[in-house]
Amino acid sequence: MKKRDTRKGSLVARALAGSWRRDVSEPFDLSRPELDEVTPLLYGSGAAALGWWRVRNTDLASSPSAEVLHQAYRLQLLQSSIHEQKIRKVFRLLRSESIEPILVKGWAAAAQYPEAALRPYGDIDICVTAEDFKAAGAVLGRPEVSDCWIDLHKRFTEIGDRRTEDLFSRTRLLPLDGEKIRTLSPEDHLALMAVHLLKHGAWRPLWLCDIGAAIETLPGDFDWDLCLGRHEKRASWILCAIGLASCLLDAQIDHLPLAKRARELPAWLVTNVLKQWNTPFAINQPPMNHPKPIGQYLLRPSGLLSGLRERWPDPIIATVSVNGRFSNFPRLPYQLGNCGARMTRFLLRSPLPSRAQ
Repeated sequence: MKKRDTRKGSLVARALAGSWRRDVSEPFDLSRPELDEVTPLLYGSGAAALGWWRVRNTDLASSPSAEVLHQAYRLQLLQSSIHEQKIRKVFRLLRSESIEPILVKGWAAAAQYPEAALRPYGDIDICVTAEDFKAAGAVLGRPEVSDCWIDLHKRFTEIGDRRTEDLFSRTRLLPLDGEKIRTLSPEDHLALMAVHLLKHGAWRPLWLCDIGAAIETLPGDFDWDLCLGRHEKRASWILCAIGLASCLLDAQIDHLPLAKRARELPAWLVTNVLKQWNTPFAINQPPMNHPKPIGQYLLRPSGLLSGLRERWPDPIIATVSVNGRFSNFPRLPYQLGNCGARMTRFLLRSPLPSRAQ
């Protein structure tokens, strides 16, 4: 991999190093032209406010690019208050029907930052028990929460080996203007965020900032055995995410008992993340980067090769999708396995498109 292939991604990493800390110690060593170049990447990936947090006390704070980041921070400051009102409304409505929810990611991740405005979030990820899932769906379909973008779950595939009942038993309540918001335990939350990061190819720098913020604010009684879980492969994934936060964003992990293992990252993994950060935009991720459904190529094969190239799986996503290991071995077998599994699902679930008459 040539250095130029990851140059912009490296700028993103340098701009966000330690950005979740109240007092950022890392020097902001980007030049004005580099800040100009990285600002659209930070803005488009949701990390603009963190970029402002990094540059605010430097000589570049008065530059036009820094002002763009500052405006994003101000906007998120206003939006965070609106989002918190919506979270309180959702919790109160569910509890009025004797349904107890857990909130994950989003606001729960933002709570680990020195200011809520530093971490943007849009949807409200809610988990309820399987018994409450149908009733919760009906409640959340009411008009009074039509302004809330809610993602309702009864389990999370990222930590699917953990029973929802066990997740509930370990939850904690965080205060939010008179309402107690139930969130995952620090152990379960870190595990979920780490696997979620890799499941989606680590394309969004903000998610790795979440990992950095989490591991630098762990409680003294944090249970690593609980966080890593019973499955060795998933435990290694969690350690990989922690290692990436250390390697790319200077997250402090020396105090962690598993720091040595976390730093044992395959070189291709670090390079691939930086390559993703060259263009860290949702529009570049599947399926949004697919111009048309694969089924259309079966009757009109023109463009099939380009369609297949667009669907060639990212090596990180492929590894997670087939329950693989992050090692120095080639990713091709995992990528082929991912393609085979997707093609099998397509053939089983999708009827063949008919020709237009």
